[in-house]
Amino acid sequence: MNETITKRNALLAKTVIKGLESRNMKGYYAATKEEARELALKLIPENSFITMGGAMSAHEIGLVKALQEGNYRFIDRDQYQDKRAAMLMAYDADFFLSSTNAMTEDGVLVNIDGNSNRVSAIAQGPRKVLFIVGMNKICKDVDSAMKRARNVAAPINAQRFGLSTPCAKTGSCMDCKSPDTICCQFLITRFSRHTDRIHVILVNDNLGF
Repeated sequence: MNETITKRNALLAKTVIKGLESRNMKGYYAATKEEARELALKLIPENSFITMGGAMSAHEIGLVKALQEGNYRFIDRDQYQDKRAAMLMAYDADFFLSSTNAMTEDGVLVNIDGNSNRVSAIAQGPRKVLFIVGMNKICKDVDSAMKRARNVAAPINAQRFGLSTPCAKTGSCMDCKSPDTICCQFLITRFSRHTDRIHVILVNDNLGF
């Protein structure tokens, strides 16, 4: 990562973490992917029951592999024939791993979901939710975060999943009602009622979409 960008990210992360703290959420900053992975593993006790949504960022920092190889009860829904059963396990997990489609400078998380298992688990159920967030996801405010989620994250994910949506073909949100749409549920997380439930690791890197 460019030294100038790294300096900017470190300063911006301080603002984001302060915003998270004002919203009863805990924030951390990692200068590298490796540092982010080690920080996450410090936050997750061994033998923890862990599930996740489709968090590419957790894969990119090597966290998923570390959990699979470590002393954890990690549920990989892709290994289950009954995907619904695997998704339902999330609601009683010790930790739910996620990334976010976008996040504001003052600590608001914005997420869009198709099946809605991810946003529902973020909102309620798992004892703790751990977000892995690249600094490329940080936006000025909720409006710009929503635009990022709809015009950057959603089209890329629709293409990644091979879906037949207008955004997959144009690269931009068309506010569609396609049967394949992944923009079914919108979740804006502006405060955590439960102390120590939501943790966010900001990473000095471009992660996810």
